[in-house]
Amino acid sequence: MFSEYDVIVVGAGHAGCEAAAAAANMGSKTLLITMNMQTIGQMSCNPAMGGIAKGQIVREIDALGGYSGIISDKSAIQFRMLNRSKGPAMWSPRTQNDRIRFAEEWRLALEQTTNLDFWQEMVSSLIVEENVIKGVRTQMGIEIRAKAVVLTNGTFLNGIIHIGEKQFGGGRVGEKAATGLTEQLLGFGFEAGRMKTGTPPRIDGRSLNYALMEEQFGDEQPGKFSFLEESPILTKQRSCHITYTNASVHDILKTGFEKSPMFSGRIQGIGPRYCPSIEDKVVRFEERERHQIFVEPEGWNTVEVYVNGFSTSLPEDVQYRALAKIPGFEKAKMFRPGYAIEYDYFPPTQLKQTLETKIIKNLFFAGQINGTTGYEEAGAQGLMAGINAHLNVKELPEFVLGRADAYIGVLIDDLINKGTEEPYRMFTSRAEYRILLRQDNADLRLTPMGYKIGLASEERMEKVKKKQAAMDEIKKFYSTQTAAIDELNALLEAYQSSLIQQRTKIDFILARPDISIEAMRKYIPALDQFHQKHSAEEIESAEILLKYSGYIDRERELVDKMNRLEGIKIHPNFDFGNVNSLSSEAREKLKKIRPTSLGQASRISGISPSDISVLLVYLGR
Repeated sequence: MFSEYDVIVVGAGHAGCEAAAAAANMGSKTLLITMNMQTIGQMSCNPAMGGIAKGQIVREIDALGGYSGIISDKSAIQFRMLNRSKGPAMWSPRTQNDRIRFAEEWRLALEQTTNLDFWQEMVSSLIVEENVIKGVRTQMGIEIRAKAVVLTNGTFLNGIIHIGEKQFGGGRVGEKAATGLTEQLLGFGFEAGRMKTGTPPRIDGRSLNYALMEEQFGDEQPGKFSFLEESPILTKQRSCHITYTNASVHDILKTGFEKSPMFSGRIQGIGPRYCPSIEDKVVRFEERERHQIFVEPEGWNTVEVYVNGFSTSLPEDVQYRALAKIPGFEKAKMFRPGYAIEYDYFPPTQLKQTLETKIIKNLFFAGQINGTTGYEEAGAQGLMAGINAHLNVKELPEFVLGRADAYIGVLIDDLINKGTEEPYRMFTSRAEYRILLRQDNADLRLTPMGYKIGLASEERMEKVKKKQAAMDEIKKFYSTQTAAIDELNALLEAYQSSLIQQRTKIDFILARPDISIEAMRKYIPALDQFHQKHSAEEIESAEILLKYSGYIDRERELVDKMNRLEGIKIHPNFDFGNVNSLSSEAREKLKKIRPTSLGQASRISGISPSDISVLLVYLGR
């Protein structure tokens, strides 16, 4: 029935979709297996993409040739660039999305992908011969052979849903859990753990009083994720709203604590630190009188509303009574209650930098199976796993992003070296080179890499070349041109900046924090004329480089220093146990993770600078 595939991807969430698209687009004969063809690309939790650090990841996926940015743009109902009041390293794009259209766009994109087939069924076990993956076995007993397999099981591995004292098996509400794989992998020597996540109730928007809430608009000049022009910019947007809990809400929530699966101990898994349930927030932040609630529409043509900030697994009657005390929710009608879900994951220290498992060759893990949380983190891992599965099959060099290359590199490096005991979420603070890893330059950083491995298109590469040439032209113009003193002083006076006494290069004026290119164009006609041939995107990226050149140069120096350690390779058979000068914790961690370079070793939790100095001596440096 089935011929052998190059790559099989198990699971069609964000990780699975990106993995399947990447492998197929690079030329591998690929099969995407999902338990339900109707839930491909499903937004299981909030209907939004991007946000702090996550927006950078979506742009990086797009720059490499992935689909998340394009799908997000095509299904967006609102766009906001977060953190505009801070420096450009912190700017993070975010879309509010139409949940139904998002999944539809993913399915359409995948169905139009050459080399990609589909199969609807549960995978119950893996076919492994001499520690090499050979395919999968389905619940109906069908064996499908493949040279590489990517597991992206999300929250489905032995998933249990909790609502108050009720619990039942499931990977998502209305969908059954996946069984069999965890037990088999444990038999091969893998370690597994339990994690939990939650989701809030869904509400009928017709029953809400928006007049009692604060309206949150999208940007006046909305942007988008994808660097490609095929992806649309919004011409109309839907607003979100903000409201707050209060003491009455908290008091009602507390009445259900004795029936809460979290407080009664029925949930063993650890939940996401940075997206706690409402009951968790009430307990952990007892001094807070209120907590913010974001009221998010689920799409253009639906009345369904997502109550962001009210994730809960309390009994449904307690949820309903507490919601009714929130301003604007007095007459709220519930579509379905919130719930918690507990599931299996595999500590990611069991993976190589390519996301291939160390125990079974050509078996890859991506997404929540690795202990992460969030669509964006999952999509990034799926993309990298799909790329490397293809490269393994074709016996080509692996593709690995470093911490100075991308947020994706930071994500994977953190996972494989430090592991995680709670759902991992990306933040800008996790990236030590975030001035280099901005959302505006993701294409300049990564599209040449994506093009080289055969994923990013010729069209993308030509766009990057054009953008780079334009930025070089702008930088050269600003660093060589001067403007009339009266023009510059009129500008400086308007912005209450100190005046100049002699002709000055305009890049020197632009370096002042309160002066922008947009402001300069109003006062210097030659500038306005020069910029009419450049796009807003080109001007913004060039301006960032001009204004922050000192910081950027300093960060590049730090990268160069780290790269020296990355360049010192460690032989795969190096015996850390024989290095007596290492601390016992260092020997234990190094033997477990088996870093491939001194740079990687330096980032393992528990490895001290003195341990690195010892290794330098042993490695002959």
